[in-house]
Amino acid sequence: MKKLTTSIALLAGASAAALATTAFAQSAPPKETDTATVDEILVTGSRVIRNGDASPSPVTVMPAEDLTRASPGSTLADALNTLPTFAGSRGATSNPTTTGTAAGGNGAANQLNLRNLDAVRTLILMDGKRVPPTLFNGVVDVDIIPQMLVERVDVVTGGVSAVYGSDAVAGVVNYVINKKFNGVRAETSYGVSEQGDGAKFDAAFAAGAALSDRFHIEGSYEFRKEDGIDRRSDRDWLNQWGVTGVGTAANPYVLQGNLRQSAFPFGGLITTGALANQVFKADGVLSAFQNGVATGTAGVQVGGDGGYWDSGLVARLKGHQIFGRIDYDVSDDVRIYAQFSGNLKKNTNFAETNQLNGITLSRANAFLPAQYRALIPTTETTFRFSKLMGEAPRVSADADSKQWVFNTGISGEANGFSWGVDYVHGSAKLTTALKNTINRQKLGAALDAVTDASGKVVCNITLTNPGLADGCVPINVFGPTASSAAALAYVTETIHYNSLTKMDDISGQLSHGLFDLGAGPVNAAISAEWRKVSFKSTSDSTPADLVNCTGVRFNCTAGATRNEFVFGQTPNGVSQTVWEVASEFDAPLLRDKAFAQSLNVNGAARYTKYNTSGQYWTWKVGVAWEIADPLRVRLTRSRDIRAPTLFDLFSPITSVTVRPTDFLTGLAPTVASIDQGNPELKAEIADTLTGGLVWKATSNLSFTLDAYKITIEDAITQIQGQTQAIQQACYDSGGASPYCQLQVRPLGYTDKSAANAVTAWLTQRINLSQIKTKGLDFEANYSGSLFGRPMTARLLTAYQPELLYIQPNVPNLDQGGVGFGPGGLGATPSVRVTAFFRFKPTDRVTVDITERWRNAMKLGGDSSQVWVKNRIDAFATTGLNVSWEPDVAFANLQVYANVQNLFDADPPPGAYSGNGTRSGLRDGFAIGDDPRGRFYTAGLRMKF
Repeated sequence: MKKLTTSIALLAGASAAALATTAFAQSAPPKETDTATVDEILVTGSRVIRNGDASPSPVTVMPAEDLTRASPGSTLADALNTLPTFAGSRGATSNPTTTGTAAGGNGAANQLNLRNLDAVRTLILMDGKRVPPTLFNGVVDVDIIPQMLVERVDVVTGGVSAVYGSDAVAGVVNYVINKKFNGVRAETSYGVSEQGDGAKFDAAFAAGAALSDRFHIEGSYEFRKEDGIDRRSDRDWLNQWGVTGVGTAANPYVLQGNLRQSAFPFGGLITTGALANQVFKADGVLSAFQNGVATGTAGVQVGGDGGYWDSGLVARLKGHQIFGRIDYDVSDDVRIYAQFSGNLKKNTNFAETNQLNGITLSRANAFLPAQYRALIPTTETTFRFSKLMGEAPRVSADADSKQWVFNTGISGEANGFSWGVDYVHGSAKLTTALKNTINRQKLGAALDAVTDASGKVVCNITLTNPGLADGCVPINVFGPTASSAAALAYVTETIHYNSLTKMDDISGQLSHGLFDLGAGPVNAAISAEWRKVSFKSTSDSTPADLVNCTGVRFNCTAGATRNEFVFGQTPNGVSQTVWEVASEFDAPLLRDKAFAQSLNVNGAARYTKYNTSGQYWTWKVGVAWEIADPLRVRLTRSRDIRAPTLFDLFSPITSVTVRPTDFLTGLAPTVASIDQGNPELKAEIADTLTGGLVWKATSNLSFTLDAYKITIEDAITQIQGQTQAIQQACYDSGGASPYCQLQVRPLGYTDKSAANAVTAWLTQRINLSQIKTKGLDFEANYSGSLFGRPMTARLLTAYQPELLYIQPNVPNLDQGGVGFGPGGLGATPSVRVTAFFRFKPTDRVTVDITERWRNAMKLGGDSSQVWVKNRIDAFATTGLNVSWEPDVAFANLQVYANVQNLFDADPPPGAYSGNGTRSGLRDGFAIGDDPRGRFYTAGLRMKF
């Protein structure tokens, strides 16, 4: 590639984004001495197109400095998610969860999601090479990328599987590393919210040097610590929001706040017998239960003595990112490199409050005060009792990640050919520790409290079965703080789930200019790739770990699992092998004609074979037509695939406790949701059409408009038996529907009595859905002056009115313009806007203003649901950053102060209809809305 003797030239003709980034770069004085000679930047969404002007693919280019300058102290992932093309991405503020497929073992991991088509459909690359999966669901936690040495991030929207491989259905996010960094760079920052919580501290260091004309070395280290926000009640606007009702005309869904679980007060409620409807509001003191206002959901009230969940709002984080790279020019035409990247971090989420649901207690329980025991007839030997155990530590998840990626390769040129061979090895070990989970065996023993001959309260099992549970500590549940620390420690434990994902990838490519059609050379490339992905897992809480009820009189069911959270395991591992062969060409057909300054046609084709899920062809064709210097037209059509991950195919049985509404009986029992893989899955097929215009109105003003339409056939869909539409399809069929197999009941699928309440829900992945989405991406860029000083402005807008899920025999689900959905679906505002404004009032002071806005959304997208008000209001936040570059002799120094959510806007409340019986556990705001409030950050950057 040719060398540039000026600063970086962003050849991103595929998007007017490049015009804006160039303008931003020009608006600040150069600070990087290492950009004097750098490789030409090619931003094309292609492996062979050597001029971005010829690319038909929409590409958004974001220099890393611009991303982090607008929101310093944030990760690159946080900054990227401000771009409107992203929706539904998960991270520390996306309603953290302890378990489930969406979490992938770490509910706070940074998972990028283009157009809310799911993170598994967004391919993550580093320097054009696939980044190995880091979560057990096959998704990449992008914190593995070395933020200090990222030069820019290219976002290619639209399907490019034929160019880059499987999973590029929604598009590609390519992190480009600055491979010629020279000098030393250091950064540090500290931030805290307006309310004094959520503190964040960052410190980072990078160094690089050319040790000779042919040898270059660089490396970086980053430390990040985030305290998180441990309770949702720390924000007064987040007032136990939930959805009540059943979604029918007679009992519509209603979004309500201050919700309480009427059957589960914090002190405990006696639900049967002579003392029924009495609550322990104080330890050992009974009083009448005060009901709140009834809602359309049984057991959920507004206000009253009921309890509520209070899970974490923002996850905690402590992490270390390490990166190193060496480059060596063997000759003028041959180069080799080796690099490694490591991400060692721990996230902590706080979630469920442990619950006692209709447990059986003896009238003779030693902790029951005598005056109340006297009120119970001797014929009533037991009574039922329910409670939210607010005095117990909440269930929390510590996700400990150790992620490593190693790359090496050789490339060169010879006789007009360019060639390269690369090897990538990735290893991601994830240990998820679920703390404070109830052990049912121990709980049953501890609840049976009796008095021994000496008058000491002990567990009955220690008298009847000596030696069987000698460590048993009896537990007092009669009051909000009645349980001792020792008893709580005995009945709870930490369970572990460990997974190890590895990837080995070998790829090679060869490109050459074939011949000249008169308008320029036809370039072509061929490539081949082999990769193997393996996965194995272990757990100390498996479906085979069952309770042993010997000596336990109550609250123990033989054959039940020992814990509420159960993880299957694959200790011997599973693997998937992929072979791929691809070719690509770019042909300039016209040049310097009256109606075509240039006209290029390009295409790609790829053959992919999976040993697990079959063989497939993908392809792409595109046209880039520059009508005149200020106006370009582009068009692409592609066939893309997303193959099932190893987790999709072979995930072992996993069981988590859920409490959704059983729409047959109207109850909301606490039961298991059982999930397992499906080895019969095949790849899903996507057809993508994009078309766009790029208009450079003046040298300072440009506009881009791109339209897209994506249709995914045989989409791999997670079908959850508890989803309302799936339940209703079963009941409407009288039990004949295959959806009925996703729930377990004692008395069939027509009996509406309480005795027929569901005992388990099943989750299955199948090639079932058709997914359709369409929309527009608009961008405007301007660079000029204000009051005689440099100024730039950039506006990005995404319009996505449709994200349609079509499944047989159930109503369509349209997530376009919807805030909540089943299976972890995030918010998809139909209009998403981000604006950047930069102004330099002096040579050494820069002011950046960022504005984000989304429109109002529906709460639910199921066309069969009836709502009283199916709406969550619009939301906007403003960010302000002021940086100062003092004149110091020893370094380029920048000091900055930043305020995110400048006007302290509270996200509008909202919730998912399926979570109404878990008020305060999750939801309350749409994923993508920042719940922290006003947030201050100060820091400095230095380069020597």
